[in-house]
Amino acid sequence: MAVRSIDIEEDELYEHYNFTASEGQEPLRVDKFLMNFIENATRNKIQLAIKAGNVLVNEQVVKANYKVKPFDNVRVVLSHPPHENLLVAENIPLEIVYEDNELLVVNKAAGMVVHPGHGNYSGTLVNGLIYHIENLPQNSNERPGLVHRIDKDTSGLLVVAKTEFAMAHLSKQFFDRTTDRQYYALVWGNVEEDTGTITGHIGRSFKNRLQMDVFPDGDYGKSAITHYTVLERFSYVTLVACKLETGRTHQIRAHFKHIGHPLFNDERYGGNRILKGTTFSKYKQFVDNCFKVLPRQALHAKTLGFTHPTTGEKMEFNSELPEDMLLSLEKWRNYTKYQVE
Repeated sequence: MAVRSIDIEEDELYEHYNFTASEGQEPLRVDKFLMNFIENATRNKIQLAIKAGNVLVNEQVVKANYKVKPFDNVRVVLSHPPHENLLVAENIPLEIVYEDNELLVVNKAAGMVVHPGHGNYSGTLVNGLIYHIENLPQNSNERPGLVHRIDKDTSGLLVVAKTEFAMAHLSKQFFDRTTDRQYYALVWGNVEEDTGTITGHIGRSFKNRLQMDVFPDGDYGKSAITHYTVLERFSYVTLVACKLETGRTHQIRAHFKHIGHPLFNDERYGGNRILKGTTFSKYKQFVDNCFKVLPRQALHAKTLGFTHPTTGEKMEFNSELPEDMLLSLEKWRNYTKYQVE
């Protein structure tokens, strides 16, 4: 979001957040509404901002008990620029698997945030990139080098643009859906078909704004298509390879929850509970142990393919599964083997 200052009571304030309530928004207190929108925000901090007059609805200062209605515009303005726009270069180790004058490909570790945002102002991939490379081009959201992103707790491959030309060329490839991306995911349940395609528009959930939801084709959300192939079955969980035809926020996570197979240990989408299996205490202990070795959603961006902006060469990269996923998979293999025997 671009920073723009506004004048309220002669003070210079900066816009930190700007949300417009959807058509299906049910009346909801503005503090609760913002809790659903702003990741890692506490209700106390939101209420303090409201009390200080830093929350506006339709350009009017409101109190915490104001009920947000459909199409209301809710803004949070503060006296300092957003921290994410005050980028600081940091010497963060990055696993760079390829680099030339136009671009680089990085294998992001799970737990690393891609770009600064609320609650994550340092230690991000972007902080490390601007230390490694000077004068990275800005994307439309003023984020240096980024052509696409993956979630904090998803591991795997990302391409980063080093020049304005590479930024434009690579961005068009993602827009035109000519890139090749494959993810490996461990999901709850025994996925019935060996191959399949999940479709459905993806948009912000009306119930929890930090989640994405799947909607029938229509005006809400954006078209999303995920192709999958079963790689390995472990009775109560399944390892699948997912090929993205579109790249929506949380696409794989939302699509698999939609068909009844949330990602293993995906807290935001309910996969951090035992959803399939037995009631035996030994099984519960086994799953808890799997959660401990893989303390995040079981999702890895394994392969990435695109056309090089200047040479026209088809570039393809493959990354190994990270240790936490390998350990969890090995546990499930042994468990399944024990069951068979």
